[in-house]
Amino acid sequence: MNMEHLYRKYSDYLKEKYGEKVYKLPINLPVTCPNRDGVAGCGGCTFCGDEGAGFENLSNLIPVSEQIHKNKAYISKKYKARKFIAYFQNFSNTYMPFDTFKDVMEQAAKEDIVQLAISTRPDCIREEYLQFLLELKNKYNIDIAIELGLQTVNCHSLIKINRGHTLAEFIDAVLRIKKYGFEICAHLILNLPWDTRIDVIESAKILSALSIDQVKLHSLYIVENTVMGEQFKNKEFNMISLEEYKRRVIDFLEYLSPHIVVQRLIGRAPEENTLFVNWNTSWWKIRDEIEAEMRANNHYQGRLCNYLNGKSVRHFFEH
Repeated sequence: MNMEHLYRKYSDYLKEKYGEKVYKLPINLPVTCPNRDGVAGCGGCTFCGDEGAGFENLSNLIPVSEQIHKNKAYISKKYKARKFIAYFQNFSNTYMPFDTFKDVMEQAAKEDIVQLAISTRPDCIREEYLQFLLELKNKYNIDIAIELGLQTVNCHSLIKINRGHTLAEFIDAVLRIKKYGFEICAHLILNLPWDTRIDVIESAKILSALSIDQVKLHSLYIVENTVMGEQFKNKEFNMISLEEYKRRVIDFLEYLSPHIVVQRLIGRAPEENTLFVNWNTSWWKIRDEIEAEMRANNHYQGRLCNYLNGKSVRHFFEH
């Protein structure tokens, strides 16, 4: 990685892997997560609204095969797309009875679906599910990617947001998934109120040390009628500035291994029923400003990724 390529973009990676542009088809299942029903906690993460992350999805009452058909028809017509990723996006998509899981994954394994991308929690990864996914991969010659919501490596922040798991469960999930050769994408929020620049850098270093395949960066948005929404209105914490967020993204990228694919630098967020969204700025404008600052100041992904493989004994091998 160098100044010519600021960071390893997901769109470029998909073109390299599949030979053409690939589009995600969001799938919404009638699932919840163990942090809502009492298994891992109650009430869910303090920032999470009733819709979870899938605010633009079709109804979860529509069968998987029909959701794929409808989304594919729209995207095919608009973009002339031919290859697709079935993206199980909302809540925890491995948190369901095993037989139900097998059925919905089978429904998604269509001939022009090149990958199943399954978003879930680190504490919802189990060997039986992974073994089935491996059988599905071999049966349909389809790729498997598992997206894990980590949000932060700071265990104190994870407790504050009522996440219901810590870093240990994430590491366990990664090690188990890697045995099956599936791609792993980690989700991180870079502006949690209790995190600092040190936490952001440590997040990049841990993902690099674990050889994570992809990362998806989010900025925190505050939803009405959530615990964090009430905390925000009561001024129990302060949001960092947009300039600080951009600085954190650049810090993260510079410490991140150049081999890791970056799905995005900031997420889209719903504007309805929200108290704070992306500093009232378009997500693409923030992305463009980050990239412009990187070009202007010679920043690029992996520039500071010099801490792996025995950093302190490296000088014994340098000539």
